[in-house]
Amino acid sequence: MNASADKYDVIVVGGGNAAMCAALSAHEQGARVLVLERAPESERGGNSAYTDGAMRFVYDAPDDVIALSGDLTPDEIASSDFGTYSEEQFFDDMARVTQNRTDPDLCEILVRSSNATLRWMKEAGVRFMPNYGRQSYRVDGKSRFSGGATIVVREGGPGLIEALYNTAGKRRVDILYGAWVRDLVCSDGVVSGVTARVDGATREIAAGAVVLACGGFEANTEWRTRYLGRGWDLAKVRGTKFNTGDGLSMALRIGAQPYGHWSGCHAVGWERYATDFGDLALTPSFQRHSYPFGIMVNADGKRFVDEGADFRNFTYAKYGRVVLEQPGQFAWQIYDSKVLHLLRDEYRTRHVTKVKANSIEELADKLEDVDKQQLLRTIREFNAAVKTAVPFDPAIKDGRCAEGLAIPKSNWANAIDTPPFEAYALTCGVTFTFGGLRITNEGQVVNTNHEPIPGLFAAGEMVGGLFYFNCPAATGLTSGAVFGRLAGRNAASFAKARRAVT
Repeated sequence: MNASADKYDVIVVGGGNAAMCAALSAHEQGARVLVLERAPESERGGNSAYTDGAMRFVYDAPDDVIALSGDLTPDEIASSDFGTYSEEQFFDDMARVTQNRTDPDLCEILVRSSNATLRWMKEAGVRFMPNYGRQSYRVDGKSRFSGGATIVVREGGPGLIEALYNTAGKRRVDILYGAWVRDLVCSDGVVSGVTARVDGATREIAAGAVVLACGGFEANTEWRTRYLGRGWDLAKVRGTKFNTGDGLSMALRIGAQPYGHWSGCHAVGWERYATDFGDLALTPSFQRHSYPFGIMVNADGKRFVDEGADFRNFTYAKYGRVVLEQPGQFAWQIYDSKVLHLLRDEYRTRHVTKVKANSIEELADKLEDVDKQQLLRTIREFNAAVKTAVPFDPAIKDGRCAEGLAIPKSNWANAIDTPPFEAYALTCGVTFTFGGLRITNEGQVVNTNHEPIPGLFAAGEMVGGLFYFNCPAATGLTSGAVFGRLAGRNAASFAKARRAVT
């Protein structure tokens, strides 16, 4: 294929979940589609390849989960309590975690399209299963799900990317790897293609419409510091090293309107000595998301967040920022033997910074970078504040709290008093940035004069206005798929109409 000599109906810039959903959606409309993926084939997939594949969606009955999962046995169905997750719950979760700032139109598209989009993805070859282990707990012999992220792609993010690319190949969607798009071809405010560097040469590739789905700026150290603020140059990057804001930059150069929370991002607790960027073989081992069942302390030996404020799904994406704000940009999670069985699988890998001790005093001695005396006071005061009369239940917000402290713990409070004790070191890992471009309800990019830019659409992390301060777990992939599908469909329609009048 000689892309420089061809004109496509739709060019999709990017190679992750949103980009591939856009490509497949455009192809369904009869468009000739080219995907330009900056990464080499071995690193394709953007941030999506580094996720665990969880997706949040609306379902009014367990049958929706069962239908997506496909091959559950009768015993698995009988021993699972999937519950429901209504549109109202999804809307409420989005409003609550974004402090009521989420764009109402975009949020409505996300929520009300979520179920249909996952069913469409299944038809496109994506295989789902219930999110056992990470989103459920065994209670009275049943796996009880909570928090809204009930479904996950089999084989996680890599499985998602493999499925989407396999389907794109079968449908003869053209894909170029190592294609670094540098600019948009734009004349009189109309986008008609891109300029890309491929195999060491710069090419101009024409198209009836362009979909930008090439991520935020989380892998750009300078941009993180510029927009997120002081100290963000020290954060680890959880995913791809290729999301450096190029798509945003080229769109802004032609007058696209920035929109959303440009000083905000999805950031989590992450292995303190993780690699600077994501590593597909190691990244799943770097998560540290079991903090609701223990306490977190900083270098001063003090707690600094309410670990049990809400389900992990609704706090983990904002607590990374808080860890980054601590002295030395690190913290320790501390657990005792009562809850060690509840820790997620990544705590049991070789890629952890871990300390184990048979007494609190020994633990304090081993945490050499923590104020020992203050740590002992913190644990002593915390233990005395736990309301032990309230039963502990990891599957619900149990109200078992620690009160009367400078920072309370609202749920899942257990005294740290039963050896052996374990502590895990963490820092901040940035997932994706929230600032993006303003789009119409059809996925078309809007300029600073509040007019749609003819020929330009956006999806995925590049959509601004959905997330502020925080993000419900498993919403990122759903958003990418929903708006990718939307942008691809409408880009194809635009290209067809444009071709009809030329």
